[in-house]
Amino acid sequence: MAMISRVTRKSAWQTVVMLTLLFWLSASLILDTVVMPVLYTSGMMAESGFAIAGHSLFWVFNRIELVCAALVLTGILNLRYTFGNRTRLTHKAVFLAALLLVVALAFTYGLAPQMSGLGLQLNLFNPVSHPPALMNLLHTGYWVLEVLKLSAGVVLLKECWDPLNLNLSGIVD
Repeated sequence: MAMISRVTRKSAWQTVVMLTLLFWLSASLILDTVVMPVLYTSGMMAESGFAIAGHSLFWVFNRIELVCAALVLTGILNLRYTFGNRTRLTHKAVFLAALLLVVALAFTYGLAPQMSGLGLQLNLFNPVSHPPALMNLLHTGYWVLEVLKLSAGVVLLKECWDPLNLNLSGIVD
């Protein structure tokens, strides 16, 4: 009976981690491959109010990313603590979960405010015809962190698929 309760507890945290990772990674892909290209091709990035709209969009999304990263790290730490050496989750999984939290913090408190600040048009009589050079550097940093986040998330999702290699078919009620 104790084995069944442990499996149930493990399954709950494993489910939370996997669903959170799937939601987070799919939302990031939709934002990066659908929403932002549509805004770019529609010409909204050339508008003066785009920095405010982008800041509003990323302000909400970055806070959701922080919650997802905290849930993933909590779930991984809980699985490691609960099952100790019997789990396949290594220190690599804890490192990747912590890396995801660091990336979410960098997006929320580093890149997004800087990019929003550079995009603001403060002089209405002198419109800016091209983005500042620092904006291109920040975009490069954003994409590097985004690829790092997606890669770490996929590897962590693979690690969490069945961390105990349990054969649940042998357990009867």
